[in-house]
Amino acid sequence: MTPKILSAQEKRQKRIIELLQRGGHIRVTELSETLEVSEITIRRDLDYLEKKHLIERTFGGAISIERLRKEVPFSNRSKLEHENKDSIAKIAASLIEDGDTVFINGGSTTSHIFRYVNKTNIKLVTINAGCIGQIENPDIELILAGGLYRSQSNSFVGGFTTDILNQVNASKAILGVDALSCRYGMTTPNQQAVETTKLMMDRTSGEIIVVTDHRKIGLVSDYVTAPINRIDTLISDYLLDNEFIKELIDLGIKVILTEPQG
Repeated sequence: MTPKILSAQEKRQKRIIELLQRGGHIRVTELSETLEVSEITIRRDLDYLEKKHLIERTFGGAISIERLRKEVPFSNRSKLEHENKDSIAKIAASLIEDGDTVFINGGSTTSHIFRYVNKTNIKLVTINAGCIGQIENPDIELILAGGLYRSQSNSFVGGFTTDILNQVNASKAILGVDALSCRYGMTTPNQQAVETTKLMMDRTSGEIIVVTDHRKIGLVSDYVTAPINRIDTLISDYLLDNEFIKELIDLGIKVILTEPQG
């Protein structure tokens, strides 16, 4: 069988996808210089690729939409970006105020938060098994919404878990995500995780805070937790793309970044 001969346009668009998958984000000006075509041509290519759901346009460029089809085991996730996750968690903990009742969902980033909470008269309600043994302050009330334990996420799910969550009205929620995109919002490969995180959001009267490192940006998975505009504050690391930050700010989302390391 004779292999298909790609047109110049198809070759260029294939190259654009390769560059995005390698770097996550690229600007129109960079693509124009790299591929030696006009910026107008690049914008047309990006418009076409976005319509095919192969990329996501940003202000002045594009980001890769990489499909997250399978949940990464917690034991693997916990080793990735460890210092960045710890810095993100410190910032998240600092946003908890005296008297708050806070939901914290499962995840490797959120598991770092508990050790840094130091306010008084606090209630932390979580499905995250990583909380165990991290709270020593007697002024902090820790409620673990136990149920069916999932080693894949080191957290609890199911009917017993939702029964407990349904008895709580929180003033804040601090939530980790598997994938985050301006177009597709918060998504995850695990349907049970959607149920618990959605419930936490629905039962929170105040600020919805999302914590994630830059690797999750531009990823899309099968199950939608919430649209991007449900987020009030995003805490991420200093490697977060500037164009994505601008898009979030334009949507009214507050963005807090960690300081560069080293």
